Amino acid sequence: MSPTERWQAVMARDRRFDGAFVYAVRSTGIYCRPSCASRRPRRTQVTFFPIPEAAEREGFRACRRCHPADANGRDPLGALVREACRAIDAGATPPGDSRKVARAFKRILGITPRAYAEARRVARFKQELKRRKQVSPALYEAGYGSTSRVYERTHEQLGMTPATYARGGTGVEVVFVTVPSALGRLLVAATDRGVCRVMLGDDAAKLEADLRAEFDAAHVREEKGGKLEGYVAAILSYLEGTEPHLDLPLDIRATAFQRRVWQELRHIPFGETRTYAEVAKAIGQPQATRAVARACATNPAALVIPCHRVVRADGKVDGYRWGLERKKTLLEMEKNA
Repeated sequence: MSPTERWQAVMARDRRFDGAFVYAVRSTGIYCRPSCASRRPRRTQVTFFPIPEAAEREGFRACRRCHPADANGRDPLGALVREACRAIDAGATPPGDSRKVARAFKRILGITPRAYAEARRVARFKQELKRRKQVSPALYEAGYGSTSRVYERTHEQLGMTPATYARGGTGVEVVFVTVPSALGRLLVAATDRGVCRVMLGDDAAKLEADLRAEFDAAHVREEKGGKLEGYVAAILSYLEGTEPHLDLPLDIRATAFQRRVWQELRHIPFGETRTYAEVAKAIGQPQATRAVARACATNPAALVIPCHRVVRADGKVDGYRWGLERKKTLLEMEKNA
């Protein structure tokens, strides 16, 4: 199913697709069945996952109203992966042929069972950090054997040191500015390390609220000068067709898989496109087409990471976090620049 078809199923609350996929809402941190009777979210806040475990790997919680983890899908490979995920979460070895399980993981989730286990351990570590507020008890509860190992494995994915994350980002300063652009309101936010968010929308207040929700314990303030001025100028020049290469420093949280996808997207030349399958092949995981699509949908830095340059295999433009019309406008601008 394409993202558009999945969204139509969600809008129709179509029970026929319960178990076929789940949808997660970034603003609430919750994932649901397609038929969930909860209030429909904004399309820009929604990400789709093939199985509940994939949503949970990204930190989303199951809806208590529709209980999406209880829905049984008809895909036998999906069922195999779910069974293996439950075994890994319980600290056991997945049952069955290990090679078959590994192939199913790559097809459904785009990662290996080992990568899934590590991602779940990082997720547990993050939960324990928030609960305990101390690094040492959290790392042992999550299964890490030493402090050096946890810093090595988690610093990149947290986007900050574990101690800072335990304080909810307290002490991290995020500055932002919202300006008009050819695509509506443009919000650019940065830390002292680089750009951490680029967002597009129609409502500046909504963009700011989304930013503050993401960095809820950080010191978030509006600023119109400093490094932001240069970042914004570069992005606006790009939108005017005069700056084809947005080589700006980034400070973003990412899983190892997301980081590989986003790095590959930055290699797509201005004015060209790639299919999701071509990106998956370029990063060495040709079966991870759907996982590549999810990585594109969760891109935190629009334009700087040009996920708009990724299209369907048939060449059609589909699925863009900031709106399909904006994606079409961007591709047309690049084509004619």
